Amino acid sequence: MRVAFQGEAGAYSEQALLGHFGQVDTLPCESFEAVFETVNAGACESAMIPIENSLAGSIHQNYDLLLRNELQIVGEHFLRVRHCLIAIPGVDMRDILKAISHPQALGQCAGYLRSHGIQAEQAYDTAGSVKLLKESGARDTAAIASRRAAELNGMQILAEGIEDNPENFTRFLAIQREPQAFRGEAKTSIVFTLKNLPGALFKAMSVFALRDIDLTKIESRPLQGSPWEYLFYIDFVGATQEDTVRRSLDHLREYATMLRVLGSYPRFRG
Repeated sequence: MRVAFQGEAGAYSEQALLGHFGQVDTLPCESFEAVFETVNAGACESAMIPIENSLAGSIHQNYDLLLRNELQIVGEHFLRVRHCLIAIPGVDMRDILKAISHPQALGQCAGYLRSHGIQAEQAYDTAGSVKLLKESGARDTAAIASRRAAELNGMQILAEGIEDNPENFTRFLAIQREPQAFRGEAKTSIVFTLKNLPGALFKAMSVFALRDIDLTKIESRPLQGSPWEYLFYIDFVGATQEDTVRRSLDHLREYATMLRVLGSYPRFRG
């Protein structure tokens, strides 16, 4: 099996997909758009994309890409993100004046960098920043990335767990062209639009409340081309094969101007 992800080898997305799928072939992609294109073209059977972080919130670009592509969510994986300060072998902590990484990683380590007098500089990717540092050979610069990124590039870890908040988790979604059969507790993700009428969202939410269906997430995104109208992304416990869920979706269609099921998949239990 071959699984695509965004970033360089050693990226957190690669770490998540190995935790989810086991030992599979991985394909690094430059962008999230390239990840979706790779699966659509059949160059990979699956892909792993980040969808939300417990500190930074949702990755809105990937919500938009889920809507634009006819791919199915087939799984989810939660990853505890532990950032490392990584340098050229032999460099001392006292030599470090600057740290490079993805803006989100820099933000999650802002307090640590400030306390050590280290200046932050943005790079396109966490694992990519390690590659850039290795190529430059700069001895006054460190990268912030995963332990795996350091090990793959033969670099030195100066400090581990430098994120300011230890409750740093990222939720990833596994996507494929076709749905996948599974057993056990399920989650379903949907997206829908509503007419801009009084009580429309209340009525939409009531189809789940009336049937005691547990909503685990609701996210709104602007509807492109229609100012001040919105898409609603919802995750809930249950699968479309269940009668209660099927009835709730049929009920929702009475109010929704558009409804699409993005996938039913096993609920992550780490």
